[in-house]
Amino acid sequence: MIKIRKATPSDAPVIIDFQQKMAWETEELTLELAIVSKGVNTVFTTPSRGQYWVAEEKGIIVASLLITYEWSDWRNSDVWWFQSVYVLPECRRTGIFRSMYNFIKDEADKQNVAGLRLYVETNNSRAQKTYEALGMRSEHYTMYEWLKD
Repeated sequence: MIKIRKATPSDAPVIIDFQQKMAWETEELTLELAIVSKGVNTVFTTPSRGQYWVAEEKGIIVASLLITYEWSDWRNSDVWWFQSVYVLPECRRTGIFRSMYNFIKDEADKQNVAGLRLYVETNNSRAQKTYEALGMRSEHYTMYEWLKD
């Protein structure tokens, strides 16, 4: 049985580990431990930065995600962004993300959130199919970014 809950500061070490694994998996990028640790912990000390959610199975965290906020003046409401989604490899394709998504969507409905968004690597077709199966769709926006190295 999967239990989804808001993460607590005591979950930070697992979330930090998941972030390092995801960065390597998706971009073959090694994150500096001190920086990612501060980044994760900042979410817990500064709630305006977002909120982490975890999925547990038999008391073990098997997935985590971060929700961040975007203000929509068009809708006079927040849009929640899924970020830093990670599911342990052995737990993928078992419905864990679907459960988390549905849980977060229900929370968003309760809080009158305008919608949910996420971005996905352009070559991650497996994830794209998962998101489409949940009723999400790729819209008419293309994302551009500038990030420091």
